[in-house]
Amino acid sequence: MHTAPRHHSAAPQLDAVVVGAGFSGLYQLHRLRELGLRTRVFEACDDIGGTWYRNRYPGARCDIESTSYSFTFSPELDQEWEWSERYATQPEILRYLHHVADRFDLRKDVTLRTRVTRAVYDQGAHIWQLTTDTGETVTTRFLVLATGCMSAVKKPDIPGADTFAGQALHTADWPHEDVDLTGRRVAVIGTGCSGVQAIPLLAEQAAALTVFQRTPVYALPALNRPLSAAETAELKARYPQFRAAQRRSRGGTVFELPTQSALEVDEVERTATYEKAWDTGVLSGLLRTYTDILGDRAANETVAEFVRSKIRSIVTDPETAETLSPRTFPFGTKRPCLDTGYYATYNKPHVGIVDLTRTPITEITPSGIRTSDGEHTVDVIVFATGFDAMTGSQVAMDIVGKDGTTLKQKWAAGPRNHLGLLSAGFPNLFTVIGPLSPSVLSNAVVSIEQHVEWITDCIDHLRQNGLTEIDATACAEDDWCAHVADLAAQTLYQDVDSWYTGANVPGKPRVFLAYTGGADRYRSACDAAARDGYRGFTLSGSAG
Repeated sequence: MHTAPRHHSAAPQLDAVVVGAGFSGLYQLHRLRELGLRTRVFEACDDIGGTWYRNRYPGARCDIESTSYSFTFSPELDQEWEWSERYATQPEILRYLHHVADRFDLRKDVTLRTRVTRAVYDQGAHIWQLTTDTGETVTTRFLVLATGCMSAVKKPDIPGADTFAGQALHTADWPHEDVDLTGRRVAVIGTGCSGVQAIPLLAEQAAALTVFQRTPVYALPALNRPLSAAETAELKARYPQFRAAQRRSRGGTVFELPTQSALEVDEVERTATYEKAWDTGVLSGLLRTYTDILGDRAANETVAEFVRSKIRSIVTDPETAETLSPRTFPFGTKRPCLDTGYYATYNKPHVGIVDLTRTPITEITPSGIRTSDGEHTVDVIVFATGFDAMTGSQVAMDIVGKDGTTLKQKWAAGPRNHLGLLSAGFPNLFTVIGPLSPSVLSNAVVSIEQHVEWITDCIDHLRQNGLTEIDATACAEDDWCAHVADLAAQTLYQDVDSWYTGANVPGKPRVFLAYTGGADRYRSACDAAARDGYRGFTLSGSAG
């Protein structure tokens, strides 16, 4: 039972609080400060950077090209920053975010090593009261959750995980100091994107590496390389046009849309098209080849088999190649991975793979990992088990809205909001690239900017009109949730258990968590709502 908040007759201490200091939080702070708002950012980690501060495992790098995965709002920033590689590593992206923070003098308003644990809404005063794990209490008019889609770490739910006597590591919470695996027997549990990136580098150090795989992935070659001075100069010359095109695009990256079905052409033409896409080294290259890759199982199977043929051509042992070949879900319905030498790593004599569909893990013991066919003795276990994606970072906070209802209670059957921005009954609480928005199905930075700019304009509109509260209407929320579900049902995504549907977290409701209609269509919907006087929302002023 949640007690009613104490009524605040005075003005709040702050105009806005932002939770999180990654890409989202830093840009939101910058824009709110431009409005002259008293704004403060709380960040749980020891430094800024968000996911790019925490995810420092070996091989961590972005799977969208650096020149696209960067802020578009500042032409000056574009001209002064130079990326060294096509796909930047975690340290380089973190340096970029530090540069942004310093360039726009953002650090002075960021409170580090402080987690917001509770937020309670005062319905009479239209104020949020926040409590932090350091014991501080703060009141604010507006609260923006910039907590990220991939920040709530999914701890291993394996019996005995806490009994292991060796070194246990998690890709999403890697130590800051160097980890030396020379001469050690290493196990990796999980073959999602972090596992795919880390495994080749872990194999370079370890005396023996055993990968425990539940579900194989579709991994595409990154073809990463340094960027030449000529490439950088050419890009800087056309950055204004490129950035404008990104913002208009379907996914936040610039590419031509397909016009044909995969089933309209013969196998020779199709294979040639897939080969060309494979050789681009772009994550979404194969998905862009034909119109029905994500909508028709027969069309999808043509590209899925193409990737499996590539795996067979790289991995020398046929049995291992088959173990690494996905057959239980369509291509693209779980996030594909960009890799550098992932499949070839299994050709090394000291690298092995355990198929957990045949011999599942029964427990972790002090000396290793026990499966149904025996114990594997290891010195180090690397858990690459991912995140409670999209909603985990929000429901982890005790957020109490109108009438004492918590966000966790409201979202018990899955997230509910209007336009992915505000959840009815939780006024003045905005979310950046959270559930039911394009989010993880788009270039996150472009979607972050779109959300931050909409939120900033909305807050400015309220202030200009003497208003103190915005809340989503229940009807608009129902319509939006139905629209998102209807669009997802037209794709193959809905049929697959993945972190896109919350299926990786035991007990989490199974709902497709992202908007599949494209970032361009989504942007239009958000803009239209604002133009129509924030249609679908209720705006009001407080009695105080």
